[in-house]
Amino acid sequence: MKILGIDTSCDETSIAIINANGDFDAPEFETLSNIISSQIKIHQEWGGVFPALAKREHQNNLAPVLLDALRTAQLLKEEKTQISDEQQAEIKKLLEREQSLADDLLAIFKNYAKPDIDLIAVTTAPGLEPCLWVGINFAKAISYFWNIKLTPINHIESHLLANYLNGNKQQIKYPAIALIVSGGHTQLILMNKIGEYKIIGKTLDDAAGECFDKVARILSLGYPGGPIIEKIAQEQTGKEKKYNITLPRPMLKQKSYDFSFSGLKTAVLYEFKKQTPEIQQDIDYKNELATEAQNAILDVLIKKTILAAKEHNAQTVILGGGVTASNALKQKMQKTLSNEIPGIIMVAPEIILSTDNAAMVAVTGFFHKSKVLPYWENDNFVAKSRVDI
Repeated sequence: MKILGIDTSCDETSIAIINANGDFDAPEFETLSNIISSQIKIHQEWGGVFPALAKREHQNNLAPVLLDALRTAQLLKEEKTQISDEQQAEIKKLLEREQSLADDLLAIFKNYAKPDIDLIAVTTAPGLEPCLWVGINFAKAISYFWNIKLTPINHIESHLLANYLNGNKQQIKYPAIALIVSGGHTQLILMNKIGEYKIIGKTLDDAAGECFDKVARILSLGYPGGPIIEKIAQEQTGKEKKYNITLPRPMLKQKSYDFSFSGLKTAVLYEFKKQTPEIQQDIDYKNELATEAQNAILDVLIKKTILAAKEHNAQTVILGGGVTASNALKQKMQKTLSNEIPGIIMVAPEIILSTDNAAMVAVTGFFHKSKVLPYWENDNFVAKSRVDI
């Protein structure tokens, strides 16, 4: 079956098409397209995602990204199609808050035939609500006009199941501990099988990705913070330290699997502010402080993940989310796991599947293909915001 995935949960507009074969326990996936339109440059001046701008960009991007995804998957067929007044009215009603998007989508319906798609999967929670609803309403309009079944998808579960897209299916053994780390989420999830999850640890304030961004903002390094800081830390390898900065590892010694990175951000701010203007502008100082901040974040993530894996006798550690694109995290996690839990498997998605993308939404749709809902289910058409409910 061919599945169309749509993700507008934050600042990437993404539409993907996958081909899924096999049954629930032994699926095979082929990615036919995975188009991602990034908004990073738009949000850089704000030092983070500005929801109103993100929503506007989704409205502008969804129609051309859909065409690109269909074209790349070789499913786009030019064919003039009649649209009745009733159909046009319904599409405009579904997209009444996105009228320009309604016009763009109507143009697609008029000029292209229904593609060979069996299911639409769309991210409905969690995420930035204004952004989510643009994607949801867009998916509903497509479902209505092309008469394709539709299923709501949880964004966190998508990050977890992204690992099934790049050949990791045979490696994953249960029980597994999943570390989901992104700009808005940091969670430890006990996974006994697909669809059976228990959140055993979560952030109490800032997520790890937010902490990276805020540290980068304090040091005027740019946005997004994670990749910039990782590059700095990599360049610091082997260099002699001038300042010997030490930052706290929040909640590292507590028995809880919860996380808290707000205090670390504050510690970076206080460390920076106590210095003279000359030191604050010293590139060596900035680089050492950024590197120590990364080390502190990674130490906490890895320590708690390993403790959880030991307690729950996990056979696999699964990584997911934008922060897990970090080579530093993956390498340090793998090394520490090999030393402390020999034989345990660690899996992580490819970089393009770590950050927000619609291919991971589509593959999650395969595992929820029995949970389709009519496009008109307005209030009920939302995936639960917690993956374990």
